[in-house]
Amino acid sequence: MRPKVASKIPTVVELQAGEYWWCRCGLSRRQPYCDGSHEGHDICPLRFEVEQTKRVALCNCKCTREAPYCDGVHSSL
Repeated sequence: MRPKVASKIPTVVELQAGEYWWCRCGLSRRQPYCDGSHEGHDICPLRFEVEQTKRVALCNCKCTREAPYCDGVHSSL
């Protein structure tokens, strides 16, 4: 299975310190976070941690080379 492009616009959000699960498959209804929609597919979510509160741009096109962070590749899709 190839990931579905959920959006060509990243989600910009301020994350608190903690653990997060980024959707890799593009099927989640809670983009950019995993909601379990990948069940039955071969693409699993990416666990990542934030050590301190920070503002980030999370990828929604699922093509980034800097997962889970947006690297701008959506502009060439």
